[in-house]
Amino acid sequence: MPATYTNPRFGFRPPPELATGEGRTRVAIVGAGVVGLTAALDLARHGIRSILLDDDDTVSFGSRAICWSKRTLEIYDRLGLGQRLLDKGVTWKIGKVYFKDQLAYTFDLLPEPGHRMPAFVNLQQYYLEEWLVEACEASGLVELRWKNRVEDVGSRPDGVFLRVSTPAGDYRLEADWLLACDGARSTVRERLGLPFEGQVFRDRFLIADVVIDGFAMPAERRFWFDPPFHPGQSVLLHKQPDSMWRIDFQLGAEADPEAEKEPERVRSRIRAMLGADVPFALEWVSIYTFRCRRLERFRHDRVLFLGDSAHQVSPFGARGGNGGVQDADNLGWKLAAVLEGRAPEALLDSYDAERVPAADENILHSTRATDFITPRTEAARAYRDAVLLLARDHAFARAMVNAGRLSTPHTYRDSPLSTPDDADWGGGPGPGAPAVDAPLGEEGFLLDRLRNGPTLLVFGPTAPAVPGVRIVRLPADGLAAERWHARSGTTYLLRPDQHVAARFREPDPARIAAALTRLWGRDEPFARRAA
Repeated sequence: MPATYTNPRFGFRPPPELATGEGRTRVAIVGAGVVGLTAALDLARHGIRSILLDDDDTVSFGSRAICWSKRTLEIYDRLGLGQRLLDKGVTWKIGKVYFKDQLAYTFDLLPEPGHRMPAFVNLQQYYLEEWLVEACEASGLVELRWKNRVEDVGSRPDGVFLRVSTPAGDYRLEADWLLACDGARSTVRERLGLPFEGQVFRDRFLIADVVIDGFAMPAERRFWFDPPFHPGQSVLLHKQPDSMWRIDFQLGAEADPEAEKEPERVRSRIRAMLGADVPFALEWVSIYTFRCRRLERFRHDRVLFLGDSAHQVSPFGARGGNGGVQDADNLGWKLAAVLEGRAPEALLDSYDAERVPAADENILHSTRATDFITPRTEAARAYRDAVLLLARDHAFARAMVNAGRLSTPHTYRDSPLSTPDDADWGGGPGPGAPAVDAPLGEEGFLLDRLRNGPTLLVFGPTAPAVPGVRIVRLPADGLAAERWHARSGTTYLLRPDQHVAARFREPDPARIAAALTRLWGRDEPFARRAA
């Protein structure tokens, strides 16, 4: 198979603990995939050092996660990688759903202008991981340890210990906090004996990375139900950089995974789809089944689980990688605040309180999509096909089609860190919602003004003085005010992860200070809940 990308190899460096047998760190992270690297970089942006352990010496093979959502792009922009994703990736917002050989309907994921980030950017996972490695190294605060395999994990009164094996010997590492980012086959989860709750689906799917030079199809998501080139099953198509296309073929529960990976068998399926005269080359092929499940809790004393080690979903809807990045975004500022003594340890219980419901939302959408894509009975298939036929002409039916609801950020509606509204706002992002972007003319975009600490977003000329929070003033008219449902005096308190902590029609310093106390988990009701 030809290669459009050559995996870098990161050299093994014997850690100092090999000389002493043991060492200590404040934060250890297991797993140098997208989620672990993002968590390490986010902590570094908050000034926190970490040791990142991985049993391999390179980035991922094959495209794997490729669809990075608007919210994830905004997170990476804050971490300094946003423009790089835009420059290299394939930007898209249009999706099309087909039934047999007919277009059922088209949808637009970002119909309004005035956002810095697009609805989605497609980019192979290995590019993002390589850039994250570079950024972590450049920070000077992340110690990347390649070929360091975690063999065992255990608890101690004020942290955890790890037994790590390397090509040069074994050592013990003690950590105040451990972030388990080691994926679906997490060693940390296994050693702690933590079970998953949820479903395992039997259907098998084939992923193929296919290089097609000069292929004229636009950059959009295309999903086929029962197409003539793959009857009885479904197919998903995405454009990637480097003239590469990602194709997912549903195979059915009884497919032989080894036989289906045979290159000529894969090529036969692709020729049936593209036509015999379209030249192409295979770069990567994989067979997968998928799961919709999670841990009961994501925090276990001093161990916190992120990404696939905590929750797993089907790939339809781009919820796996994006959900893991948003886990890291939620946790980083909280752990930094605890380590710096600005917040009590109980603040980390809000990671569970916020990200478990987010995982449940993703699992619900993922399960519903899977049930629609792979109906289990003839009656369910007949219902699905009827919906697809109606969708061409009737809007009500389009809402019932589920080819994978695309990833959107979770709103922490019931977060213990949020101060409830004291009035009916009638619009704008409420407590727990992510910040909404808007252009600010020569000043760029609104989200460019929000960085790593809590921020007061004040509409109008008057801003209260509140210790421990920076102030961003915006005019009380224009598109930003409209999107935030603001008038003169409207004030929003934003968390370091750019979610709304509280909002006020009048900027009362005492109420803002109380909301800030609650944001850091220092209010008495939160302490009682966490105890």
